[in-house]
Amino acid sequence: MNSFPAGDVAVVVGSAGGIGAALLAAIRETGRFSHTLELARTTHPSIDLLDETSIAESARWVASKGTPRLVIVASGLLHRDGISPEKSLRQLDPAVMSAMFAINTVGPAMVMKHFLPLLPRTGKAVFCALSARVGSIGDNSLGGWFSYRASKAALNQLIHTGAIDVGRRARETICVALHPGTVDTTLSAPFHKGGLEVQTPAMASRRLLDVVDRLGITNSGGFFDQFGRTVPW
Repeated sequence: MNSFPAGDVAVVVGSAGGIGAALLAAIRETGRFSHTLELARTTHPSIDLLDETSIAESARWVASKGTPRLVIVASGLLHRDGISPEKSLRQLDPAVMSAMFAINTVGPAMVMKHFLPLLPRTGKAVFCALSARVGSIGDNSLGGWFSYRASKAALNQLIHTGAIDVGRRARETICVALHPGTVDTTLSAPFHKGGLEVQTPAMASRRLLDVVDRLGITNSGGFFDQFGRTVPW
């Protein structure tokens, strides 16, 4: 992470998940930041992506620790009890769609709202959210997974628009969406297919941080995979 000024603060939102925990550990190993802070429903303070008040309180707590230069939103919902990706239009359910958008889109948007203003006006700073290739409209040739795809596509739009907004006050701040690839976590485990490279969380986190380290201001507002390749919108 040598592209970042030494010191300051890094934050991982969703640090209790498989990728989030691995990102937290990998960032700490670099020793680049004075504090690497974790935020999840199980941390203190607790952050709940369904509760804007908890997001605002978490942002104030982070600000009390220093200036954040790296903020990663690593949370997401693909399946849980009563929720799984749809295979056809007949399976669309308003409650499932609302739950997907609440966690995958609205929650990260509220994190952007409260955390982006904390990033410094000068020097490299990065806000990134984990998206998914299936959120790409241009790359969608298989269909299905309606709610998850749409929620991630909406997240991508928010990231792109947020990059434009923050760029007006902090010209060196970079805002991107990242596709981590297929990772061996509880989120993706039920959907692994033969022929896909399934990464460990540690491997995926190292690749993602390498991409983050190589990002420049011209990349702000973009959507990239774990190797730094542009993913079509």
